[in-house]
Amino acid sequence: MKSIQFQSGKLLSELSTFGIGGPARSFIEINEVEELCAVITLAYQQKLPYIVIGKGSNCLFDDKGFDGLVILNKISFMRHEEAEVYVGAGYSFSLLGTQTARKGYSGLEFASGIPATVGGAIYMNAGANGAETADVLIGVEYVSEEGDLLFLKREEIEFSYRTSSFQKKKGAIAAGKFCLKFADDARQKQLAIIAYRTQTQPYGDKSVGCVFRNPVNISAGTLIEQCGLKGKRIGGAEVSLVHANFIVNKDRATAKDVLELAEFVRNTVKEKTTVELEMEVRAIPYVSS
Repeated sequence: MKSIQFQSGKLLSELSTFGIGGPARSFIEINEVEELCAVITLAYQQKLPYIVIGKGSNCLFDDKGFDGLVILNKISFMRHEEAEVYVGAGYSFSLLGTQTARKGYSGLEFASGIPATVGGAIYMNAGANGAETADVLIGVEYVSEEGDLLFLKREEIEFSYRTSSFQKKKGAIAAGKFCLKFADDARQKQLAIIAYRTQTQPYGDKSVGCVFRNPVNISAGTLIEQCGLKGKRIGGAEVSLVHANFIVNKDRATAKDVLELAEFVRNTVKEKTTVELEMEVRAIPYVSS
């Protein structure tokens, strides 16, 4: 294993699909599970605050950056044995959905087009089209707060809508195991999903996907659109004209712009519909709590 070398001043705007965020006090890119264990151990011993990210596709970084260590998880191996897939946390979740569907395996078609890593998808229990990550998960390799590598079975992990018990833990997801099923129509389903996403989501703009969780029985995007908020803008942040549950970075938006716009949307929707929207995007503060 190579020696641990940290970089200072890495701009988080370069690590987020939003293109927003100031510098990190320390930064390191991880490519092997052993490296991840070593870095987490070091952070634990030195009481160094840290965050672990993949594609930064659900993170809104602070304009001042992050006063701690940012770990970019690039563990990207993939081993496929018939219906069982063992894959690193830094592997593209969208690519995994496409590759498994091409081989005729069903269960991850919905992943195609989701701009996340496998680790991020597990962490958020990402989902779409009535399916979610936890549905086909066998277990997770997890580096504990102290740096120990553990294997957690699916039944040992709590999942619900866009949440997992990992969100309350320190440590990091290293890899995941999935069990799929053979299906003749897997590829057709995957292609239909990606075609629909391309038509209905603002792929040409910088964003972090859906900003709010969907309330029961209705989509957040529908509520926001019904309130006439498409195109609403604060600073460089704008409610997408394509999909109302996306806030897009139209012109050098800051985290402050995005948070103010999100709060305006929440307040307007609550005032007009009585529904209180809940943020799905993780706002990462400058100082870790």
